[in-house]
Amino acid sequence: MAKSGLLVAAFFVIGGAAVIWLQTWPTPVGHTMEPPDLSGVGDGGPIVEVIIPAEFSTSAQIGKRVFDAACAACHGANAAGQSGVAPPLVHKIYEPSHHGDASFLLAAKNGVRAHHWQFGNMPPVEGLTDADVKMVVAYVRELQRANGID
Repeated sequence: MAKSGLLVAAFFVIGGAAVIWLQTWPTPVGHTMEPPDLSGVGDGGPIVEVIIPAEFSTSAQIGKRVFDAACAACHGANAAGQSGVAPPLVHKIYEPSHHGDASFLLAAKNGVRAHHWQFGNMPPVEGLTDADVKMVVAYVRELQRANGID
């Protein structure tokens, strides 16, 4: 009986210590998975501020041109989103571990049912090849890294 009592007490002490230890971890700063509050952003205004890297790779430079021609009308300049139109792609929600590169290819090809944001469904993007979208992904990923999303 004494051994089982010690085991139960040790379990609670260790569990309590673990909870306290986890509570002392710092709160992450920067991007969260939660969509931002858009109440102060006028329709069509950028949803996030985007830091532009000093240089883009060759693939990202091509991707920027494709993005500007095919995506920016909805997703805004530098993928900052547009309030009332479409979400920013420079956002934690679109980090590689949550939305892999293939999700961008599928979104452009098939469209996307709204699931993170309240902008409605995204239609397919006509006229883009898989290679075009891969270049756009390179551009978006470089923007994301410059903004602490990776």
